[in-house]
Amino acid sequence: MARVVVDVMLKPEILDPQGKAVHGAFGRLGFDGVADVRQGKRFEITLDGEATEERVAEIRKAADTLLANPVIEDYTLHVEDAQEDAQ
Repeated sequence: MARVVVDVMLKPEILDPQGKAVHGAFGRLGFDGVADVRQGKRFEITLDGEATEERVAEIRKAADTLLANPVIEDYTLHVEDAQEDAQ
């Protein structure tokens, strides 16, 4: 089994009100030294079998059309061995 991880973040120029709220809470709760917070989404997609180039390309297509809004979000995609978490 393989896992494809897609991390989605707002583009740097897009205002992140949730990140700003969390940043404010850090200070109120006494956590110092936090310069900024950006909040995003993480998708962990477990595949049956191996992550072939074709299957990863399909997930990338899903990220482009379903998981991320390309107007306001960027994403990164990487493949993990699902067995790593089992240990």
